[in-house]
Amino acid sequence: MDLKYFISKNQLSVIRSNCKGEEGGYFKAIIEDLEAKISTMPKTYETDVQGDDAIATLHYFLGSSDWYIVERDQEEDQFQAFGFTCLNGDRQNAEFGYINIEELIQSGVELDLYYKPETIGTIKARFRI
Repeated sequence: MDLKYFISKNQLSVIRSNCKGEEGGYFKAIIEDLEAKISTMPKTYETDVQGDDAIATLHYFLGSSDWYIVERDQEEDQFQAFGFTCLNGDRQNAEFGYINIEELIQSGVELDLYYKPETIGTIKARFRI
């Protein structure tokens, strides 16, 4: 799985650089975990009937905005995903929809390296939606 479609060049560069350091094994495990998560993510429309039981596999953040990715493109290149978004902490207008990951990355978001996949129901409960 090519992580360049899911993580900024800068963030990926820092992780790869840290693979060469004293804690290299730890950072290599982070890369392997991300690759495994992404390669097994549901493709577009595979979670349609799951509702709140659908699993968000990835979490991006920037300031008080959050993007939770549930499905990814079926194509080799990654352009679009489906998930749940809460912009600027505005819980009232948080919504599901298609998310352009390339645009997110260009906007300076960070991929949460420590995010553990969870159900959409759990996320909505945390946001009290």
